Amino acid sequence: MNKVYHDEGMLKQYLTKYKHRDYTCREVIRLMEVYRSLTYRMEVFVFNNGSRKDLLNLEGTLPVKYKGAYYNIPVCIWLMDTHPENAPLCFVKPTSDMSIKVSKYVDSNGKVYLPFLHEWNQSSTMHKLVECMINAFGELPPVYSKPRNEVRPPYPVNSFMPQPAGYPYPQVSQPGYPTVTPYPTTSNLPYPSFGSPYNANGTPYPSATPTPYPPATAYPGPTPDMTGGTITEEHIKASLLSAVEDKLRRRLKEQSQQSQAELETLRRTERELNEGKTRLEDILTRLQRERADLDKNVLVLQEKEKELEAAVERLGEQEGVDVDEAVVTTAPLYSQLLNAFAEEATLEDAIYYMGEALRKEVIDLDTFLKQVRTLARRQFTLRALMHKCRQKAQLAC
Repeated sequence: MNKVYHDEGMLKQYLTKYKHRDYTCREVIRLMEVYRSLTYRMEVFVFNNGSRKDLLNLEGTLPVKYKGAYYNIPVCIWLMDTHPENAPLCFVKPTSDMSIKVSKYVDSNGKVYLPFLHEWNQSSTMHKLVECMINAFGELPPVYSKPRNEVRPPYPVNSFMPQPAGYPYPQVSQPGYPTVTPYPTTSNLPYPSFGSPYNANGTPYPSATPTPYPPATAYPGPTPDMTGGTITEEHIKASLLSAVEDKLRRRLKEQSQQSQAELETLRRTERELNEGKTRLEDILTRLQRERADLDKNVLVLQEKEKELEAAVERLGEQEGVDVDEAVVTTAPLYSQLLNAFAEEATLEDAIYYMGEALRKEVIDLDTFLKQVRTLARRQFTLRALMHKCRQKAQLAC
């Protein structure tokens, strides 16, 4: 196994094809500074479709506390080349003397299922992921010590099950998947006793007595006849039936737990899809309503445009209108008010142009003052007249 040196330059060389190389490098170094038993190396990852990709593999042990004692759980974590956009792939990697204990967190192939992985987003961190794994394994240990007379099949025994959201998985039938190497021990015994403290160099699992989970029970073999001292065919048949029944019962239990975990993941995905469908339907309904309102407004504007065009055509066909004849009052009082208003407006204009003439030196100051005094006096008289007319006509003053 490769030794780990916290060489950022070397790690960045490994991560040259990663989308977020610098971020991934910093995360790996920070994680390995906390969990020094982890090592990294680049290995070929084989996907279900047979394609291969070089991915960074973090492999080592995690300290897990179970019933007051610490144990080292061997794991391997694969970082996708789009990290942190996609969740890592986590596996429990037992040694040859250990067996996987299937639970809601681990399937029979060692694949780790965690809510944190299912809810992974770009703000999730590797350190938080490892903490979630430690907490989950402390609740339900993923491995147990296997009796010495039980022969463990090569790891893994079959292909990995698919993960939710369509993540890729390694295929055991394809070459290139890394083989599992046992972790070194500090004594001749392969595992410490169950109550022994955590030792960073020792193997982390409880022994067969006691153990987080009961050790695998050897199948009962044929026993001699108590009366005759010989093994009959009936004894062999009963022994084989008992062994097959026990094995099938264990397999069915593992498959049931694994199916429950997958079913829960599918249910969460279904809920998320239904919520997304509801949101999309609400958005679509709102857009349709807004579109209907816009179509209605367009029709109203088109009708108003036609009315304006018709009015313009009618005005174009009519002859010129005398302004004085177009405005006709209904009473003499209103006529007096209208005439006073018009004369007052003309006086306002006359005063303005008198100022312009003075500014351009067309008239002298004396002439300007004399004319402006006369015009202003007349303007004041007209405004007083308009005020009285408005009062008489009961209009706003």
